[in-house]
Amino acid sequence: MQPEGILETVIYAPDLEAAERFYGEVLGFEIFVKVEGRHVFYRCGSQMLLIFDPVATATPAEQGIPVPTHGATGAGHLCFRAPDGTIDNWRRHLEAAGVDIEMDFDWPQGGRSIYFRDPAGNSLEFAEPRIWSLDK
Repeated sequence: MQPEGILETVIYAPDLEAAERFYGEVLGFEIFVKVEGRHVFYRCGSQMLLIFDPVATATPAEQGIPVPTHGATGAGHLCFRAPDGTIDNWRRHLEAAGVDIEMDFDWPQGGRSIYFRDPAGNSLEFAEPRIWSLDK
């Protein structure tokens, strides 16, 4: 057996308000569900992006949902799919929003990525799917 794909991706941000502003205003995500001081969740295509406060997630949820505690410390990495030819648009959009581009990279096997950071220091990337030999 093999999983069909990734359903959700988790990153951690100790300042959820800053994360909410960044992912909402800069990247255009709409909140799917939010628990003040604990997490904010977004739909991203057919997947979910979950952003947790790492301290709050280390303790059981107050709602009594039987999910194990979890968490990570330090910056993580998340790569968003960017169809071929859209990297320049994303770069202009991010720079207009005051986001620094750390690297703009053409991969030897084909495809391009740009790297930047969210307010929590997570490394974010927009990449053409062909960097992994995937369809658009």
